[in-house]
Amino acid sequence: MRFFPRLLLSNLLVILLAVGGMFAAAELLAPSFYREHVDRMAVTMTGMVGSTHRELRSDLEAGLRTTLNRALLASLPLAGGVALLTAWWMSRGLGRSVQRLDEGSRALAQGRYALRLPETGKDELADLAHNLNVLAGALSRVEQGRVELIGNVAHELRAPLAALRGYADAMEDGLITPDRAAHAIAREVGAMDRLVRDLSLVSRVEAGRVDLHLETLNPSDLIRALQERFRTSFEEKGVALHVTASQLPAIHADEERVMQVLTNLLANALRHTPAGGQVRVRAEAHERVLNVAVQDTGTGIAPEHLTRIFERFYRADPARSRIEGGSGVGLTIARGLVEAMGGQMAATSDLDRGSTFSFTLPLYTLAPHSVTPAPAPPQSA
Repeated sequence: MRFFPRLLLSNLLVILLAVGGMFAAAELLAPSFYREHVDRMAVTMTGMVGSTHRELRSDLEAGLRTTLNRALLASLPLAGGVALLTAWWMSRGLGRSVQRLDEGSRALAQGRYALRLPETGKDELADLAHNLNVLAGALSRVEQGRVELIGNVAHELRAPLAALRGYADAMEDGLITPDRAAHAIAREVGAMDRLVRDLSLVSRVEAGRVDLHLETLNPSDLIRALQERFRTSFEEKGVALHVTASQLPAIHADEERVMQVLTNLLANALRHTPAGGQVRVRAEAHERVLNVAVQDTGTGIAPEHLTRIFERFYRADPARSRIEGGSGVGLTIARGLVEAMGGQMAATSDLDRGSTFSFTLPLYTLAPHSVTPAPAPPQSA
């Protein structure tokens, strides 16, 4: 049976029980209310007509009971009609609200996330409608992200696959030697492999399932190692690299993941900084965290794009970014890794003047007691 008929029948049953209870209460309680009055009348009428007091008392009680029951029965149609209309109106309103909630839940189950329910009233049903609307919005964003993810992955794979097909055709036509084709094919396969590994990592980062090996680290050593790794790349492009990171306290983090974050930020800074520009890496301890900032004098990021740069596959300039390289998930991975190690990442930028990406990591003094730290390497100036 549908909800509205069940609710109406339950209200009618309550009304019938109330009416039956009213008649039963009248039969049981009414005599005690009018007994004193009946006794006075019986005494008076006994003197007048000569009847016995007991007989008159019984007659008066029967008459009053009959009169009360008739009055109740006479008022029953009007009271019953009012009660029936009230029960129907309330049941209809609740039934409509429940029907809308049912339609909304069915729409969500069928993937129609654009449907929104009216949030009328201030009761629990209105709160439930609001929660369903919030859920629909969240699912809509998830679905949009899923569609964008599929499209972006397909786009990222299309370029290396097209290159592989081109090299294979050129080798078949004798336009390229097998050795050159093999080298080029290996390069494209490597690009596809990096994309797959990045996608696997970003999925684990977003799910909070990244394996971390926390230990005591000297951040100065890590930054100097990174400087040596990128020295040749910066010199070839003509971009100056300045590093300020000496006498830093130990941090509690995963060495491989910290290097991955720094590598990503420094590679992005180099990619978007033209020849003649400069990139600065600054690291300093503040309160109980280590602050690391990578500042460049590159193209900068427009304000409307700055809030979305940590989204996977988001690019402020898609055409230019794909030409310059990058899978589009590096910043997503970097922020996820920093947050997994107990830090935070932020970005500021001035269009055509450069950008600054910064993150924090907890110092060793904040390390959990359950983790046995490795001996800290000696500090160097």
